Amino acid sequence: MFKELNPLLHSELRLAVMSLLLSVEEADFVYIREQTGATAGNLSAQLEKLRQAGYVEVSKTFKGKLPCTQCRITPQGVQAFEEYVEALKSYIRL
Repeated sequence: MFKELNPLLHSELRLAVMSLLLSVEEADFVYIREQTGATAGNLSAQLEKLRQAGYVEVSKTFKGKLPCTQCRITPQGVQAFEEYVEALKSYIRL
């Protein structure tokens, strides 16, 4: 029996962002953009979807005079990611 894949995490960019945030305590917007190869506009839109779902926290601060957007995965995001991986396993039968 196949488990349903979370459509929010099934997007390539959102899945990449979640995977990246799982491996670090937090990451800034520029780092995530560089690692994923996303455009700033697309990344911003996808981060907002993840934020609205409660999967990531986004905080905006300044480093000197430059704006800095920091992102971190939430416990709810970790759980959703783990459930997504388990659902994937039901398809590939490891």
